[in-house]
Amino acid sequence: MNMMSRPKLRDQRVTLSHGGGGKAMRDLIEHVFTSVFEPASMEDQARLMNDAIQEPGARLAFTTDSFVVDPIEFPGGDIGKIAVCGTVNDLAVGGAKPLWLSAAFIIEEGTEIALLERIVASMKAEADKAGVRIVTGDTKVVGRGSADKVFVTTAGVGVIAPDVHLSADLIQPGDVAIVNGVLGDHGAAILAARGDMALSTDIVSDCQGLGHLMQTVLAAAPNTRAARDATRGGVASALNEMAEAAKLAIEIEETALPLRPEVKGVCEILGLDPLYLANEGTLVVFVPADEADAALAAMRATDAGRDAVVIGRAHAGEAGRVTMRTLFGGARIVDMLVGEQLPRIC
Repeated sequence: MNMMSRPKLRDQRVTLSHGGGGKAMRDLIEHVFTSVFEPASMEDQARLMNDAIQEPGARLAFTTDSFVVDPIEFPGGDIGKIAVCGTVNDLAVGGAKPLWLSAAFIIEEGTEIALLERIVASMKAEADKAGVRIVTGDTKVVGRGSADKVFVTTAGVGVIAPDVHLSADLIQPGDVAIVNGVLGDHGAAILAARGDMALSTDIVSDCQGLGHLMQTVLAAAPNTRAARDATRGGVASALNEMAEAAKLAIEIEETALPLRPEVKGVCEILGLDPLYLANEGTLVVFVPADEADAALAAMRATDAGRDAVVIGRAHAGEAGRVTMRTLFGGARIVDMLVGEQLPRIC
């Protein structure tokens, strides 16, 4: 069923009857969801096949995530875009080629149908960009006040090629840390969009899929050690997790960190550290030193990696310790984030 022939839905807002299992529910699902996602069948499960699975030594990667971002629509994206990108990225940083997604929606009674349509259109657009299909899903409707308009849960399946082995415990002393772009844009954009601080800024979330980027890096630097997407807790938390798993120390350079002046300004006003601000389209990848130039060039040749830079190295220091060489030549410890700087960031 294509977009031009989708069934009519007279309701402008979701009612409890849309979750009751009857005609109203069917009409909502057909109008908003299946007419856009176009699943292969309407059975209770997706039946999947891909040639990559048949390759000897190939492995399946499977991930799941829930999204409760506030506000639902923000500069640079919405809850649908972030749901697809976040799940695709969780697969990609493990070296998997993302293939299929599921999507489940918890919808609050009274939510505008038009909002759902925008979210679903955004999901479809991002899935197409990433080369994945949304193949199965579910909807539930809850009463007013039991949710905040829409919550989305996605799961993703991808295939890891036989010769790809990424894990933080493979990082070696001397390996180079590279990020694909600027830091903190998503967290700053969400904070500004909430309007609580009367901030005026043009910062846009970095929300984007990184599947194609990771495949490009793996082709250029076949001995890539590990990658993490720097979401909640920012690049600082990602680096701490990797240092702990590798039982090595990591040192980064403050002068190398790619930060927009606007993000620095927001952080200075509110007393936040940009290293801990969430990202939704930024990863940190460790590669051997002799493959760093190739990885960097490959990343910069893509839209998602055009601002890629080297930010530091792993070394045989205190296991799990992350430090930053400051602008003034000193060093400070970069700890794991304690608590949460901003709730409902994704």
